[in-house]
Amino acid sequence: QGQLLESGGGLVQPGGSLRLSCAVSGFSLDDLGVGWFRQGPDNEREGISCIDRDGYPFYADSMKGRITISRDISKEAVYLQMDRLKPEDTAVYRCAGLQVGCTFHAGKYYNTSTRFDYWGQGTLVAVSP
Repeated sequence: QGQLLESGGGLVQPGGSLRLSCAVSGFSLDDLGVGWFRQGPDNEREGISCIDRDGYPFYADSMKGRITISRDISKEAVYLQMDRLKPEDTAVYRCAGLQVGCTFHAGKYYNTSTRFDYWGQGTLVAVSP
């Protein structure tokens, strides 16, 4: 019932910035946390950030200090500001409505995904000279 649509990806040079958007419908941001995940060439799905239903942010150590998650309830959107991007940040970035919530602890995401989570299709971020 929930749908998410990512946008804002593209090609940027190392050191550049992007702001990703996640448009949400079918559920309230006051009911479910929304996480950002990425999948690179190694096929690993890495949780990098999350904002819970109270608006509390979480960040993975892998992008420490370079990302900021936020939300706009009136626009039904979650944003991920990414700065000082590196080539290793190249990946498909997806957002998800999480039934269990934001399971981040000590800078790491613990996988508690379920079949009832809502996933977007992803937006490609390519960091290259």
